[in-house]
Amino acid sequence: MRRAAAVTRSMAVAVKTRQASTAVEVAPARPAGSRWPSALRWMPTSTGSIVAAEKSLLATLKTSYVQEQVNIGPAPPGLKVRSSSDKPRFINTVTFDSKEDAPTLVMVHGFGASQGLFFRNFDALATRFRVIAIDQLGCGGSSRPDFTCRSTEETEAWFIDSFEEWRKAKNLSNFILLGHSFGGYVASQYALQHPEHVQHLILVSPVGFSPEAYPSAERITKFRATWKGMIANHLWESNFTPQRIVRGLGPWGPSLIQRYTTSRFGSCSTDASLSKHESSLVTDYIYHTTAAKASGELCFKYIFSLGAFTRKSLLPSSSNWKVPNTFIYGEDDWTNYHGAQQARKDMKVPCEIVRIPQAGHFVFLENPSAFVSAVFYASRDFLSRDAEEGLSLPNGLTYV
Repeated sequence: MRRAAAVTRSMAVAVKTRQASTAVEVAPARPAGSRWPSALRWMPTSTGSIVAAEKSLLATLKTSYVQEQVNIGPAPPGLKVRSSSDKPRFINTVTFDSKEDAPTLVMVHGFGASQGLFFRNFDALATRFRVIAIDQLGCGGSSRPDFTCRSTEETEAWFIDSFEEWRKAKNLSNFILLGHSFGGYVASQYALQHPEHVQHLILVSPVGFSPEAYPSAERITKFRATWKGMIANHLWESNFTPQRIVRGLGPWGPSLIQRYTTSRFGSCSTDASLSKHESSLVTDYIYHTTAAKASGELCFKYIFSLGAFTRKSLLPSSSNWKVPNTFIYGEDDWTNYHGAQQARKDMKVPCEIVRIPQAGHFVFLENPSAFVSAVFYASRDFLSRDAEEGLSLPNGLTYV
């Protein structure tokens, strides 16, 4: 079975939207879900449920796409990551149809998320880019190997090295790399180690750039000194993740996710609120990707300290950056753009900071049209001049 899986670096399933015919090849075998009917399981989810939820969400799009499980092989010997298995690992990858000469945009999601949450942006972005979105190793529809890391350094290598193996398998170079939140942290570290492959770096509400004097950090320090803070910190250091709560709730987990989705994305201040149908699809998708086997989420305690501040700041490395970059923040974002301003002072490459109105941390869901405009603007040096739209700073966006 392993030998057969290793023969192919990537086995694709072509998935077309509504009118199109489908599929060409069978994706590689993956661990089977429970044989019990979903109504009789403590957690009503399975591997097949993730696949089905992703398909339903992407079926709302007009642009054709190809979904594939890209084989990145087992963890190679000599890497910083401990490996307890020689099984091949797969990265769930979605590539959207585009013009032949379009620049490549690779999109990387944040902690506790998956590539499908960019669904409101794919159609518009695909008009100017060859869009490729992935689920990071241990997340979404990608393989979920046992998480064996025991330090921040090993945890960073888990994500960065698996991304580089994916890049090799896809034979990619000279691409624009976009990362959101924790995905921005990974993208930043990747560009530091492999700048030769990245044309431009787009960091959307990235973690890792908060100044030490940021007021929230001071409040967290005071909170830790209280008895509630000590309990919270103990749970955090025990790697008690939000996903663990959802799993523990069993059949009540989906209703918790539904309440979260409704309160978080159901009342955006623009006309971009999720429709009832979209909210249902997003709820289903988030639940199944959250309740699946714990793997990549266990980076939690090694990357973040209590309060979601990264244990390792990216600010000291700013002077070593070799890739031009753009930071994008929502005006109501909990991540702090002042850290990006501080980083820019030390950079020897071009750096821009753009803020989007009427949006918070999930700017691509809360104000999708403005987000797409910001990405076009950030990538203007690589886009065709045939369409002038997006080549100047759009109205409403603030250049910091």
